[in-house]
Parts: sequence; structure tokens; C-alpha cells
Amino acid sequence: KGSDVRAASARRAALMTQLNTTQLAERLGKTKARISQYVSEGKLDGCFTGTGRARRFDLEKSVKALGVRLDPGQLMGNGAGTRAALKSLAAEGGEQGDDAPRPGGATELPSGDQARYELARTQKAEEELRRLRRQNHEADGTFVLASQVTSEVRRQMALEISGFESSVLRDGARRIADEMGVDFKQVRAILMAAWREYRGGRTAEKAGEAENAVRSDEEREADI
Repeated sequence: KGSDVRAASARRAALMTQLNTTQLAERLGKTKARISQYVSEGKLDGCFTGTGRARRFDLEKSVKALGVRLDPGQLMGNGAGTRAALKSLAAEGGEQGDDAPRPGGATELPSGDQARYELARTQKAEEELRRLRRQNHEADGTFVLASQVTSEVRRQMALEISGFESSVLRDGARRIADEMGVDFKQVRAILMAAWREYRGGRTAEKAGEAENAVRSDEEREADI
């Protein structure tokens, strides 16, 4: 019975893990592209926070949403942090079985609960450290908010596209119409349709690249 309780505790701890796209794909035995497809289809709505490379998935919610079952190997994964946490839980439980007498006192926690409490405290401290590091990097200009960058890039791209459509395509259509003796509006409509078809294809392609982007060595080392 003691081993069953420890296994259940380890399983609960593993399911509490927050995973990035690559890690979730490894746990579920899927590809990153497949996980991205689940996200785009809405199958993982409510199972993650953040966007792009900052997206983090709740393993337990993701498993339930997809209706899959994980074997022990999939559940544990390859993360060093998860293995260490589970090893700690197992060690705490292994030193004292269910039938062993527990110390008295109203504030005394069972060994398994104490291990999870310490793990939660450690995770909270690590998150606070990351938050302070992000703030320091933002203050000295090393980091910028992704939302601000996204907004500015979209604004600049919109200006460039508008300028291209109102000058290059229009002027090009006018020249073709004059030189070929055809209707200007028809030529412009054809050019605009071809241009928008191209834009649509490139937008989908670039969105896929962004979704499957891998962090650089410098980004992984920063651990932000």
C-alpha cells in the first residue's frame, strides 16, 4: 500500500508540470507540428498560457482534453527537474510507510505532503527570480516586451503593404494599361488578387515557422 501511495503522489506531481511545446510533444509521443495543430484547432483551449515560444501547457489538462492515457515512461518524461522532484517524493515516502507512527503535533505534515510543499516553494522562488531577472533586463534595454515588438512590427508592415499597394501595384497597372491598351481597373484587380494570394500563403508559412521556432543556446541559458 505504501508503494501505491508513493506512486500516486509521484503521478500527481508529474501531472502538475508545466511544459513547453517540445516537452508536451515528447510526453504525448507526438510531433511539435501535431501539438501546434491541436492548438490551432482549439483542442487545447484552456490547457496553456502564453503564446509562441512562451506558451506553457498544463500536462494534466492537456491529457484530459485530448482523451489520452500516459504510461509511466511518458508521464515521467525526460526533464531533469521532474525526475528530481519525483525522486525526492519517492525518497520521502520510502523512509516511512503508511503504517509507521507519525510524529504528533497539529502542524506536522505527512512526508509526501511536506515534499510537495517544499517543491512548490522552490518552484515559486524560481519563478520570482526569473521575474526579477526579466525586469532587470527590460530596464537596461536587453529585453523588450514581445507584445510591444509585435505591435510595432505589425504597424510598420501595415504601412509598407499599404504603400506597396497604393504606389507600386497602382502605378504598375497604369503602365501596363497604357502600353498594352487594356483597361486599367481590370489590370489593377488582377495584380491585387495575385498579390493578396501571395500574402495569404506567406502569412500561413511564417506563422508555422514562428510556432515551431526553437530557442537558441543563449535563450536556453538565460532560462527566462
